[in-house]
Amino acid sequence: MPTSAARVAPAPSIAYHDVLSDDGTRLTAWTNDPDGRIDGPTVVLCNGLGTGPWTWPEFLRPDCEVRIVSWNHRGTGGSDRPADPAHCGIEAFVEDALSVMDHFGIDQAPVMGWSMGVNTMFELAFRHPERVTGLFAVAGVPGDTFATMLAPLKLPRLVARNLTVSIARVLELAGRAITPISTRLPVGPRGIAVLSHSGFMLPVADPEGAANAVREFLVTPIEWYMHLAIATSEHGRVSLSKISVPAAFVAAKWDVLAGARDMASAAARIPGATYAELDGSHFIQMEHPEQVHALLLEFLGRIS
Repeated sequence: MPTSAARVAPAPSIAYHDVLSDDGTRLTAWTNDPDGRIDGPTVVLCNGLGTGPWTWPEFLRPDCEVRIVSWNHRGTGGSDRPADPAHCGIEAFVEDALSVMDHFGIDQAPVMGWSMGVNTMFELAFRHPERVTGLFAVAGVPGDTFATMLAPLKLPRLVARNLTVSIARVLELAGRAITPISTRLPVGPRGIAVLSHSGFMLPVADPEGAANAVREFLVTPIEWYMHLAIATSEHGRVSLSKISVPAAFVAAKWDVLAGARDMASAAARIPGATYAELDGSHFIQMEHPEQVHALLLEFLGRIS
C-alpha cells in the first residue's frame, strides 16, 4: 500500500482536495479560496519540495487578491507515495500539476514556482505550452538545480553538484535513524529565531507561521524527502529558447539552494523577462512577503 505523510497545522482559509494523478497516486491538493470569494486571477503554484501553504504567508490573507491552486508532493503533506517509488522526479510532478489543473477546471493559467517548483513549472511550460500563460520564478532555476547550490561559496558548478547530491545520498541512507528525532523536534518562534540567524534563513515576518511551516515540513521522513530530492537532481536544464510566455524571476542575494547568478542568467535568455534580487535567503517569500507579493501582482497585471 502507498504510504502518506500526515498533514499538520492546517492553514487558515485553505481547502484540501483529493486528486488522482495519471499513475493513480492520490495527491492532496489545496486552494486558498475555498468559498470562491477572491476577486483576482488564478495562479497555479509549484511549491518547494515537501512544503505547504504556510510557506506563503501572503496567500493566507483574505485580501491577497490571488486565487492559488497547488498540491503537496508525493509522500508529503498527506499525499500518497506512488506505487513505484521511482516515479518521483520532475516529470512526475508535471503530471501532478496537470492533474491538479484538470481537477480545478483550469485550462490555462499563469504558473509560479518556488525552489524546486521552478524546475517543475519550466518543464510544464516546455512540454505543455498551451496550459501556461506566464512564469513567475521565486528562488529557483529552470533545471540542474543542484549545480547552482552553495552559490555564495562560489564553487564550480560540477563541484557544487557532486557535493550536494552526495550529501543528499548520505542523508537518505541515514534517514531512518534521523527521522525519529526530526519528526519530534519542538519547533516554535524561539526555534525560528535561532534558525533565522543561522545564515540558512534570515529573520522572517511571521515567526509563528514559519514555525508551522517547519513543523509541517518535518513530518516527512528524511529518507523519503532525500529520495525525492535525488530524483529531482536528475532534471537537466530546460531549453529556454522554447519558452514563449512572459517570465519574471525573483532571486535572493544570500540563497544557498538556488544561485541568484544562475537566475539572472536564465532571465537574460528569455526575451522580455524581468529580474529582481532581494536581500534575503532561499525563504525570501517568508522574509519579505509583501515585496514578493507586490512583484507577483505587478507581473499578473503585466500579462493580463
